[in-house]
Amino acid sequence: MHKEISNAVQILRDGGLLLYPTDTVWGIGCDATNPEAVKKVFHLKERQDNKALICLVADDRMLGRYVKEIPKVAYDLFDVSDDPITIIYDDAQNLAPNLIAEDHSIAIRIPNDDFCFQLIRRFGKPIVSTSANISSQPTPKSFKDIAPQILKGVDYVVNLHREKICTKPSSIIKLSANGKVKIIR
Repeated sequence: MHKEISNAVQILRDGGLLLYPTDTVWGIGCDATNPEAVKKVFHLKERQDNKALICLVADDRMLGRYVKEIPKVAYDLFDVSDDPITIIYDDAQNLAPNLIAEDHSIAIRIPNDDFCFQLIRRFGKPIVSTSANISSQPTPKSFKDIAPQILKGVDYVVNLHREKICTKPSSIIKLSANGKVKIIR
């Protein structure tokens, strides 16, 4: 795993795209602070750039650098959720502008996956995590279901967990600074 993390970190530092296993589905990733890298993700997925993407952080300390205020209920959700949960926060900061939604929110997940955790910690910044498919196509349930166009469009494919079957993506909850909670998925 150490070698895969080193290779992946170098691709991220170079502004490249990564295909990697997450705690949910196989993801396309890049440096979430690099607008050119984020632009490449939208292009590869054939996705409109006004549709927001998810990013991953290693822990709540890192999360605090990318959102102005973490609602207290977020910490409760981290503690009680057994399944992967992505939270949409108001007032994103220090991220690529084209990653942030029009309402200035950002979807962030703290993955429960050793590879992702170590990758993000070693990289030191959040990484984009969007499903490894062309927009409007089904999310692949396993590595073997990933379209050749995606495999050829990334700069590096992590050679770990290729046998993993993914049953579902994360839940998505929007937490507004005013205390409002909305379940998206």
